Amino acid sequence: MNETTAKPTAQDERLRHTSWIAQLMKRPELGALSGLAFVTVFFALTADPVMFSLSGILNFLSPAAQVGILAIGASLLMVGGEFDLSVGSMVAFAGLVFGATVTVLDMPLFVAVLVTMLTAIAIGATNAQIVLRTGLPSFIVTLALLFILRGLALVGVKWATGGSTQLRGIADRVSEDPLLPFLAGDAFSGFFQWLADHDVIAKFPNGAPMAPGVPIELVWFLALTAIATWVLLRTRFGNWIFASGGDAAAATNSGVPVRRVKTYLFIITACCAALVAVITVLDAGSTDPRRGFQKEFEAIIAAVIGGCLLTGGYGSAIGAFLGSIIFGMVMIGLTYTRIDQDWYQVFLGGMLLIAVLFNNAIRRRVTGER
Repeated sequence: MNETTAKPTAQDERLRHTSWIAQLMKRPELGALSGLAFVTVFFALTADPVMFSLSGILNFLSPAAQVGILAIGASLLMVGGEFDLSVGSMVAFAGLVFGATVTVLDMPLFVAVLVTMLTAIAIGATNAQIVLRTGLPSFIVTLALLFILRGLALVGVKWATGGSTQLRGIADRVSEDPLLPFLAGDAFSGFFQWLADHDVIAKFPNGAPMAPGVPIELVWFLALTAIATWVLLRTRFGNWIFASGGDAAAATNSGVPVRRVKTYLFIITACCAALVAVITVLDAGSTDPRRGFQKEFEAIIAAVIGGCLLTGGYGSAIGAFLGSIIFGMVMIGLTYTRIDQDWYQVFLGGMLLIAVLFNNAIRRRVTGER
C-alpha cells in the first residue's frame, strides 16, 4: 500500500513565535528609552543632586513639555510621511495673533484662544493643500512658510506696538479671566501646599513649597501624549496615519482617505504650535518675533530620537515624549554641572545622528521593514 505523505507547508509568518527581545527591538521607543537612561545616569554622576529633587525635576520638565507639545504634532505628521518646518515660526506668529487679540482688540481670553486656533487651522490647512495639490515636498513648502510666518510676526508686532519689537501688557489684560488657570501657572498648587504642610516635600522657611505645583504645560504635554498614543494604537484614524506614511499609493487604493488624513495632520501640528504660543505668551506676559526660534528643529529631532523614521510609516508619540524629556534634561541639567552650556548644540546634532543610525539599523536588521 502506497502511503502519501503531506508535504510540509511554510508557516504563516503571522503565526511564528517572536522572542520578547525581537518584539522589544521592534518598538520605536527603544532608542529614546536607552538615551534617557544614559542621560539620567550621566547627570546622576555629574550634576548637583538638587537636579533630581522634586523642584529640580519639574524645572527641567517644563521646557521639555514645551518642546514635547510640538514634538507630538511633529511625530504624528512624520508617521504620516510629511514634515512641517514652520512650527517654530508658527509659535511666533500665533503669539502675535493671540497677543494682538487681547491687547489691540481688547478681547477676552476665550476669544483670543479661539481666534489663535482658527488661525492655526487655516495655516495648517494651507500647508496641506499646497503640498497635496502641487506635489511639492512638504520640506520645501513648510520651509517657505517658516520665513513667511517669521516675517509676518515681525511686521505684525511692529504694527501692533507702533514700532517696538515686543508686545507687552498681555498678562495684565487677562489676569482675572477664569480660563487663565488652564493655560498658565501651576496646577495642583493646593495639593503641593498640603504636602509641604505635612513635610512630605521640601519647603521654604516661610512654609511655601519649593515646588509650587505642576507646570500647566506639563499637564497639557501628558494629556496630548496619551491622546496621540491612543489615536495611533487604538483607532482607525491611527491605522490610516501609518498607512498614509508607509505607502500613500497603496493606502489610497485600499480606500484610505490619504489627502484628508494628511490635511488633518498638518492642522494638528499647527494647533500644537499655537497651544505652545498661548502658554508661553501668558507665562512671559509678552510676545516677540523671536519666540519659538529653531523649535521646529528641536521638535523634529525629539520625534526622530523617539523612533520616527524620516521615510514615514513608523513612529510613536511615547517615543517623542521620551525624546522631549531628554531635551529638557540636558538643556537644564547642564546648569547643574560645570560643563559649558554651549555643548548643548553639540548634543542636538549628536543625538540626531545617533538616533538616525540606530533607527536605520533596527529597521534593516530586526523589523525587516523598509
